[in-house]
Amino acid sequence: MGFDQHKDEINANLEQFLGSLGALIPRYSQLIRKTNISQIETKELGEIEHFLIEINARISEIKNKLDQDIFGHSLDMYYKLKQQALAGDVASQLKFNRFKESFDESLRDGSILILN
Repeated sequence: MGFDQHKDEINANLEQFLGSLGALIPRYSQLIRKTNISQIETKELGEIEHFLIEINARISEIKNKLDQDIFGHSLDMYYKLKQQALAGDVASQLKFNRFKESFDESLRDGSILILN
């Protein structure tokens, strides 16, 4: 499966997820605002709330994994290019210079933080 197929599959799954979530949130809001709530509705509200908490945790987990994997891959590429550039590879030196400029810019604009 190529990139375009993966991208289409992920986008379709995200759209389906957002659609399902969009149907669940109004029910949650309706139950939370209700003043005379039955025992069955209380149980449903608790189940929805628990499920939404689980979803939030999984979304955070996905975001953290993406952030870590992308940053880790970028650093790996950075140091490989640096080694190739130091060995005299001109094409790698050009790529390394662009990469370094981009990295420096990210540090300046605050999109990357160095925690020491």
